[in-house]
Amino acid sequence: MSHKWEAGPFKNPLARARGLGNGHGALHHWMNQRITSLALIPLTLWAIWSVVALSGATYANFQDWIVAFPNPILLGLFVLTSFYHAALGLQVVIEDYMHCECVKLGTLIGMRLAIFALAATAIFSILKLAL
Repeated sequence: MSHKWEAGPFKNPLARARGLGNGHGALHHWMNQRITSLALIPLTLWAIWSVVALSGATYANFQDWIVAFPNPILLGLFVLTSFYHAALGLQVVIEDYMHCECVKLGTLIGMRLAIFALAATAIFSILKLAL
């Protein structure tokens, strides 16, 4: 099977290059990745501080901590932002290194479903503990 970027007897260079790059959403994707990485800086510092502060805590101490006002909100933002950032990064890797279109599409769909399932599970767990 020949790939669309391989030279053929009747293909000019423009025909070989068409369809290889996505010029439609590249800026939006790039900007979302940068914004989520900037948002993750303070959220990650807060998460690390929280884990260190709760290192010797009991389950009752943890329940008191997660019920306190900003903690469930910040934890939910950290989970959502990190999973979305991971999905953006994995999408770039899959699109760059998988050349078979059917495998690429299946992998992208599977990755998105897995990220969504993990994020939904984490948010459900946070809500269950906080409420």
